[in-house]
Amino acid sequence: MRKEAMFYERLADRMVKCNLCAHNCIIAPQRFGICGVRQNIDGVLYSLVYGELIAKNIDPIEKKPIYHLLPGSKSYSIATIGCNFKCGFCQNWQISQLSKREMDVSSDYLSPEEVVKEAKENNCKSISYTYTEPTIFFEYAYDVAKLAKREGLYNVFVTNGYMRQEVLEFINPYLDAANVDLKSFRDDYYRKHCKAKLKPVLETIASMKRLGVWVEITTLVIPGDNDSEDELKELVQFIVNIDKDIPWHISRFYPNYKFDDYIPTPIETLRKAKEIGKSYGLKYVYLGNVDEGTDTYCFSCHKLLVKRGYFYSILEYNIKNGLCPYCGEKIGGIWG
Repeated sequence: MRKEAMFYERLADRMVKCNLCAHNCIIAPQRFGICGVRQNIDGVLYSLVYGELIAKNIDPIEKKPIYHLLPGSKSYSIATIGCNFKCGFCQNWQISQLSKREMDVSSDYLSPEEVVKEAKENNCKSISYTYTEPTIFFEYAYDVAKLAKREGLYNVFVTNGYMRQEVLEFINPYLDAANVDLKSFRDDYYRKHCKAKLKPVLETIASMKRLGVWVEITTLVIPGDNDSEDELKELVQFIVNIDKDIPWHISRFYPNYKFDDYIPTPIETLRKAKEIGKSYGLKYVYLGNVDEGTDTYCFSCHKLLVKRGYFYSILEYNIKNGLCPYCGEKIGGIWG
């Protein structure tokens, strides 16, 4: 469904400037933004994917990954096609790199009311805007989020963090949590592999914390590209300076898409990254895409608080009113 976009300005000669993400695309008539799903049609910017879902699933909230929001609950997860990044290692490239430029992609239309209705009927506690980049289907995500909040559901963005500040502030009243991909701590990495810049991502993470959004961070560690000890230390120091309570998910890379000639990330690399995170004072560090490192421990008394099993099942849950039951320490997160 075509819908006039939010956050754009009209320029001379029917040109438009999109102010949704940090690319700030200036788009000529009939042309598209970098995301491939926002088009200038005769001087008016439109989103071409409003309600057009390429994916909808009921997932464990841990799959996002979000570990500190209602562990064991279900999240109604939705996506349209498109992304404002061009990552050669994308794990969902089959849908994120689709574009309205080339084809009319088959999708299912679901109104915001229907999304919320299906989420509630399936006993989901949250709606996750995920798989691709929620910023590029912002108009739809915003309308869904408003309804979801009214119905007592949480809203979760799984995002590359490339939205503009005013966009984040606009959705802030309805956004409860986010997992932000911090893909590297090097701007040249972002420019080379994502066709983007690092600084806006760092600003988004800091702004989310300032605005009260619960933030978790994921880093996909790719051998030879972003796995140096120096870079990992700098990345961790950034997170620590924002908030030691931010959970950091260190995810294992497997050869995929344009990175099919790489090797999988050695487990020892992930373990070393976890040691770095802990040594700098991060309270919660998790491993992803491996069969270890998914349990939550109290950072103070080191007792087991949440034990996670196969496909994120919760085998043990000991948090009481957001506190460690053994020492009374407050555990960062949204625990219900």
